[in-house]
Amino acid sequence: MVRMECERWAHKGINITYQIREDRKGYKAGALKAGMKHGYVRECEYMVIFDADFQPDPDFLHRTIPYLHHNPEIALVQARWRFVNADECLMTRMQEMSLDYHFKVEQEVSSSVCAFFGFNGTAGVWRIAAVNEAGGWKDRTTVEDMDLAIRASLKGWKFVYLGDVQVKSELPSTFKAFRFQQHRWSCGPANLFRKMLLEIVTNKKVTIWKKFHVIYNFFLVRKIVAHIVTFTFYCIIIPTTIFVPEVHIPKWGCVYIPTIITLLNSVGTPRSFHLLFFWILFENVMSLHRTKATLIGLLEAGRANEWVVTEKLGSAMKMKSANKASARKSFMRMWESKYVPVVMGSRMSASKSNVILIV
Repeated sequence: MVRMECERWAHKGINITYQIREDRKGYKAGALKAGMKHGYVRECEYMVIFDADFQPDPDFLHRTIPYLHHNPEIALVQARWRFVNADECLMTRMQEMSLDYHFKVEQEVSSSVCAFFGFNGTAGVWRIAAVNEAGGWKDRTTVEDMDLAIRASLKGWKFVYLGDVQVKSELPSTFKAFRFQQHRWSCGPANLFRKMLLEIVTNKKVTIWKKFHVIYNFFLVRKIVAHIVTFTFYCIIIPTTIFVPEVHIPKWGCVYIPTIITLLNSVGTPRSFHLLFFWILFENVMSLHRTKATLIGLLEAGRANEWVVTEKLGSAMKMKSANKASARKSFMRMWESKYVPVVMGSRMSASKSNVILIV
């Protein structure tokens, strides 16, 4: 499908090539690393990355590139994900609640206060000079996006999050696919923390406050402790109080704090407020899986570096026929603009342009 689309644009005179790898060495990081080796990349200033199930609007580059073009200190512009199949089932509604909180609160706040926030792996624009200075893409973990973001941040580069630029995407709608995704998202950061802790501590280019923020807030609290505490408290300690009367938890710890945390997590998706009870049950069940994955990552044991592609059903690619004509017209206008992207096998480049797109 990608090849046919590339050929169609090539017949129209667009400088476009289709290229694929012969193996999966290094998984996504390996593909990104291989794409960066092509000669035409040296002519580009920026690279845009989209996963296969993401569909950007035609004006995506017009709304993101200016931040990089006018501020040489910015390395990354991260857009927000919009979920086209959130209403497919109860599980996708639960995922929407968690991810909306991540984007509307965690990413938005971190960007607003100029603190570190991670690259989400897709729907983002990187300055190629920053990628190269940070050491390029590394396949030592399954979170190459987070790995690069931290290394670039330690070099002094800044990031921008644009909550108003939304890219259509698809949530995994089967429990098997979701479980594999959560294993990678929980195991990868823990494994990266193990490998980067010393590098962060000994870094001399950033302030002690930034080191503290990355180590304590970003890694320990959000990526490691949160999963372990959730499982231990909700699935072990609270049930124990029912069977062992001697175990006592004060009301503020058993009711007030959990209630406040739950309500805050629902802020990002007010339309799903009535599903809070199911969300709590869902998150408690997943906490065991995430805790296991976190420990595997910290110990670098078992499936720590296993990459299983998240299965999607293609809902994100379904478009209403009424929008097709206008979208194609807008897309053609984008090709004729200053920043001309060209798809390359799942990678994109163009002569006389300064943007390369990787899908």
